[in-house]
Amino acid sequence: MSVLVTGGAGYIGSHVVRLLQQRGTGVVVVDDLSNGRAERVGDAPVVELDLATDAAAPALAAAFAEHDVDAVIHFAARKQVGESVAKPARYWSQNVGGTANLLQAMETAGVGKLVFSSSAATYGAPDTEVVREDGPAEPINPYGQTKLVGEWMTRAAARAWGLRAANLRYFNVAGAGWDDLGDTAVMNLIPIVFSALDAGKAPSVFGDDYPTPDGSCVRDYVHVLDLAQAHLAALDHLAQDERPFDTFNVGTGTGASVFEVLAEVRQVTGVDVQPVVEPRRAGDPPRLVADVERITGTLGWHATKSLHDIVTSAWDAWRR
Repeated sequence: MSVLVTGGAGYIGSHVVRLLQQRGTGVVVVDDLSNGRAERVGDAPVVELDLATDAAAPALAAAFAEHDVDAVIHFAARKQVGESVAKPARYWSQNVGGTANLLQAMETAGVGKLVFSSSAATYGAPDTEVVREDGPAEPINPYGQTKLVGEWMTRAAARAWGLRAANLRYFNVAGAGWDDLGDTAVMNLIPIVFSALDAGKAPSVFGDDYPTPDGSCVRDYVHVLDLAQAHLAALDHLAQDERPFDTFNVGTGTGASVFEVLAEVRQVTGVDVQPVVEPRRAGDPPRLVADVERITGTLGWHATKSLHDIVTSAWDAWRR
């Protein structure tokens, strides 16, 4: 039996693939390689495929049969908030359409376990210090909307044909578990700052007038290797008959502001990072920090790495 990982050649997916390989689990990767890199997944077979196309269903059916797949971890999606605001139809087509094709193929093939890559963007801009899974889910951008719809889809499939699903709501993922698996996409805060440093430019901070202690956005930064371990814990949980919850926050329970992250970058790199403050970006909530009681109590998972660990590992991978 094996696990099929969509988006497995990407930043987070490749960490999960490596952990699965290390524990001796068979893995097959499905990725369109628009951001992923095939060399990240070792000897795992790679099926190059866009899940939102008509070709997805037969290609998935073939992969399920050839590799004796009994579970899926689903990362493949567009994931940039600003881009989703500018191109909402693209996000609905890719994220919702791709998930629909995957679920249809799983039902047809009888593949009954799914770990779904969701997001804290499903919460929108909650008026609380920390957010709980049973609180309001009111996304304020198309990216978050597509992820919430993905959760609805997995829940509907569970009712309709017995899918066992776990939806993992990620908070801000950063760092590197291994130097060769760093985040190279330059889409998230820390690699954006490193890229600016390499170019001799000042990094941008989008907004310093939020209702937070220093005016910049506050986020819960979780190390990518901790996040990857959460996927394995969720996958193992799907084998249990008693599964009281299907949705879990994945974070540390502690927030850090953009300016605090930049201060950590200064300490780790030795470079005096002085940002340029730009206007707020559309769709950015002021604060998002996870309540992690559910995932700790149900899956036995908790984050082990600090913001310093995140920035140090990310910097080591970037320099490599």
